[in-house]
Amino acid sequence: MLETSKKIMLSVCLVVLLLLPQLVLAGNNPPLNVLDNVAASTGPYAQANNDTLVSIVGNVVGIALGLIGIVFLGLMLFAGYNWMTAQGDEEKVGKAKSIIIQTIIGIIIIVGAYASWAFLFEKLLK
Repeated sequence: MLETSKKIMLSVCLVVLLLLPQLVLAGNNPPLNVLDNVAASTGPYAQANNDTLVSIVGNVVGIALGLIGIVFLGLMLFAGYNWMTAQGDEEKVGKAKSIIIQTIIGIIIIVGAYASWAFLFEKLLK
């Protein structure tokens, strides 16, 4: 009895998880040909691109900062894991502390460089 109820609940959960995205995406979307008609009626600006040099540089910097944040998080987790598994070994604890301190110094330097870059870039654009 318990075994079959577990199977039924698992089946229901699986169906809900598989169908839920379809229900969410089943909104009132306009047909694609309507959007093509709107684009054609805008004239020569239909193929215009809104990406500017500033937005492209901003996107690149944002992506780079995101990757740096991931590396920072990874190094902190690595150092924390090493510290927790050191089991009283002073050499391992010292190495973990060193990695944490170096990681924090690195992120401070990166945030400071970004802040100065953003300030100068804003002043240059005005």
